Amino acid sequence: MGVAKKPNLEDSQLVAAARAGDQGAFASLTEGYRSELQVHCYRMLGSLEDAQDLVQEALLRAWTRRESFEGRSTFRAWLYRIATNGCIDYLERSKRRHPPRDTVTRLPIDLPWLQPYPDHLLEELASSDEDPDARIVRKETIELAYLVALQVLSPSQRAALILCDVLDWSAREVAVLLDTTVPSVNGALRRARETLKKYGSSRGPEWKPGADAAQQERVLLQRYVEAGERGDVAGLAASCREDVRFAMPPEAGVWAGRDVVVQGWRDGGFGSPSFGTLRCRITRANRMPAVACYVRAPGEAQFRFLALDVLAIEGGLIIEVVTFPLRGLCKAFNLPETL
Repeated sequence: MGVAKKPNLEDSQLVAAARAGDQGAFASLTEGYRSELQVHCYRMLGSLEDAQDLVQEALLRAWTRRESFEGRSTFRAWLYRIATNGCIDYLERSKRRHPPRDTVTRLPIDLPWLQPYPDHLLEELASSDEDPDARIVRKETIELAYLVALQVLSPSQRAALILCDVLDWSAREVAVLLDTTVPSVNGALRRARETLKKYGSSRGPEWKPGADAAQQERVLLQRYVEAGERGDVAGLAASCREDVRFAMPPEAGVWAGRDVVVQGWRDGGFGSPSFGTLRCRITRANRMPAVACYVRAPGEAQFRFLALDVLAIEGGLIIEVVTFPLRGLCKAFNLPETL
């Protein structure tokens, strides 16, 4: 599937027509930016469903306020202003969106609202590292470790960091967008960077896997799938690093350590005849390998969708497994409900 090219969104006649109430012109202006706005809102919120809702609200708000666009900024910046402030308002209203800071182990992943983002939607934005939009979906700023790190930040710090460090906006541009001052933006940005340095992923911003790492990942992923389909708990354990962490949003709790994680799998019945038979499909989420798991319970004919495992891999071993039940998100991942 080819990457859709944006129309000339700053065409003065198109903007004038949209401001005058031409729905077709307005759609041409906004639809070219919907995908990147959704990724932006996803980083802010950590939830695909919430991001989709907030983008829809932002575009509706942009339509109702279309006459207020005076051309002092680009139309793109105007949309980002509406979407970003919508996210900040949502976060400030949602008291549950303030996770505890884990000062002992790696980042907390005890985030009930956390959801994965399908890679095929990211590919719609940028097809290569040379594409100007590629920075929007760089691996190190979309993988789960970074998303979780962002959730530790305050809404204003989160916005400043994403706009400056991910989208490469200047502090002056961000100050205009957030209706604040440049010193305020710089202060929020400094505090956000300090926090991420303390709680963030161990990978630096320039981390890129080489050919050997990619091959290691494929081999490990196949071992993980084969062990899962055999119901081989010991085989799964052998794929994990000793300090592996496991979480299952929206359930509370993070299991840390291979022995603890393996015991949790056994306690859940995995590998026993009563659990059933597993079948897996390999996919990707957040620029990370993922495995869609389907289970056929004893006596049933079909394999029914169970969960999506998103895997973080380092040094040829799994260091984190985040399991998402997905519920209504199978469609977003182009996954069937049954096999």
